[in-house]
Amino acid sequence: MRNSIVLTICFIALSMNMHAQILKFGLKGGANFSDVDSDINSSTLTSYHFGAVAEIKVFPNFALQPELMYSSQGAKVEGSDDFKFDYLTVPVMAKFYLITDRLSLEAGPQFAFLVNDNVQETFETESFDFAVAGGLGLNITKHFFTQARYVIGLTDMSRDADVKNKVIQLSVGYTF
Repeated sequence: MRNSIVLTICFIALSMNMHAQILKFGLKGGANFSDVDSDINSSTLTSYHFGAVAEIKVFPNFALQPELMYSSQGAKVEGSDDFKFDYLTVPVMAKFYLITDRLSLEAGPQFAFLVNDNVQETFETESFDFAVAGGLGLNITKHFFTQARYVIGLTDMSRDADVKNKVIQLSVGYTF
């Protein structure tokens, strides 16, 4: 009886330890340097992003990192108010760890849902944006990490104009 209790406790402890190495949750945030790819004379707008991340280790050198982020994007437009678009984004990044578990190459799709914008009078915006993202990640410690990512929109932001998002994101985060 005592042996079975000890074995059960050991099994649960090992399972929890294994689970902790396979699945991590965290928070991240940082700066966005965004612009639009279009005929509009625009320049980079500095804004922010923040949200939750999960890392699912599939193999020793490969992980999936789904995220749920709030991202403020847009562009500075000459002779007009800045274009500002707030999105709820869902990037799903494939992470390939290079050499060690510290440095990773990341790539994947991003699904974005428009929450707010300030351009209703300029053009009618689409409520959904599909993009691809790629970048690098660095695990500074067991819990702290930093990422640099480039996101380029593949779908037009408007039915009225050929306008696509493009964003450079610099992030810092913490995993539990």
